[in-house]
Amino acid sequence: MELHDIKRVYLIGIGGIGMSGLARYFHHLGCIVCGYDKTSTDLTNQLHNEGIQVVFEDHADYIPMSFQKPCSDTLIIYTPAVPKDSHIVNYFKSHGFELYKRSQVLGLISKSSFTIAVAGTHGKTTTSTMVAYLLKASGNDCSAFLGGISSNYQTNVLYGKNNVMVVEADEYDRSFLTLFPDVAIITSMDADHLDIYGDHAHLTESFRLFASQIKPGGTLVHKNGLPLDGGYTYAFEDETADAHASNVRIIDGDFYFDYNSAAVSITDIKMGIAGTHNVENAVAAIEAVLKLDIAPADIKEALASFKGVKRRFEYIVKTPKHIYIDDYAHHPEELRACISSVKRLYPAKKLTAIFQPHLFTRTRDFADGFAEVLDMVDELILLEIYPARELPIEGVNSQMLLNRMQLQNKRILSKEAAVAAVAAEKPELLLTVGAGDIDTLVQPLKQVLSNE
Repeated sequence: MELHDIKRVYLIGIGGIGMSGLARYFHHLGCIVCGYDKTSTDLTNQLHNEGIQVVFEDHADYIPMSFQKPCSDTLIIYTPAVPKDSHIVNYFKSHGFELYKRSQVLGLISKSSFTIAVAGTHGKTTTSTMVAYLLKASGNDCSAFLGGISSNYQTNVLYGKNNVMVVEADEYDRSFLTLFPDVAIITSMDADHLDIYGDHAHLTESFRLFASQIKPGGTLVHKNGLPLDGGYTYAFEDETADAHASNVRIIDGDFYFDYNSAAVSITDIKMGIAGTHNVENAVAAIEAVLKLDIAPADIKEALASFKGVKRRFEYIVKTPKHIYIDDYAHHPEELRACISSVKRLYPAKKLTAIFQPHLFTRTRDFADGFAEVLDMVDELILLEIYPARELPIEGVNSQMLLNRMQLQNKRILSKEAAVAAVAAEKPELLLTVGAGDIDTLVQPLKQVLSNE
């Protein structure tokens, strides 16, 4: 299928962050776009308001007439998160349609572009959004498919007027192997998605394959210490890397650092977002865009105005009485980076965290890691596991995590009870973390902490 032939697009799982980006992209091109998702969300409401039809009933009867017969100008996209017994999926399969994964479509779109792909078990959303912002803010422009909502642009897809494309490359289900980038950034390769890969070795093998698919003459940028061959390395404060941050400091709540490489030094960079892990992400983004001849002065100016990504170390409340930060962290190493940054910013404040584990398999596979990292907070409210695409696993629950922790001040609450507890106790420093539906607590928690 060729991109210029596509006139109609149906997306199964249209409300996902990656799928909604594709929906917006094809709608922007003038295609007829519609789709299905199981629940209505703020994102599906936005799609509806933009003129994209979304249904929430998994019935073939709801498929529009123009999508009921295969045609060379009709594209059907699905996400692996949709159950295999979906009526809509099986209608398209049984009626002779070829179904494409989101990653295959990204590969199709990026085939004729100069592509910068950002991969990693964590850090990829912020880093890819940062790369896209550096290119746009410096006047060099790009299109971008992001795995989160950019706080600067309030969207997850950007349209450029040149041939440069930034793509978040997802390792889940080996999706990123459909991409053949000109520049690849790999931020991390920690064990994750073991329900797909089986073990860490197979995950590592996929990342190495992804790195090998860079186009001839292309560039690999990766975190120092990863088991990858060649390329340019980066690190937080490790001088053995090709590029690293130094002189990292906090002034009036803002992070500052110096960027150092053999070719370029940029001093006194002010970050528009907080977190030591985001300083490291910035080093990766700088190293990549310098390869595209972006001026160091433009990079420095852009980073100061970069507002980050929704649910990535996002300040929800910031008043003299209360600090409330929300983050998407759902892997032990992401949690460690997030909690460490909060404690570095506010060392004298008692940290209360609300955490929602994501997936039974991930909770099972990393139970000891979760328990160790969650012990870093002063008080923990634990929600039940968000199952997403999975069925329960016997013995795997939030109580299992609580039993492994040393922390005394810990409890399991429902979402409603968690909001009530925060309303009653009014913690001075609150962190919500997780990748499930914990984001539905953000506005209620903001309200109870703001009404003082």
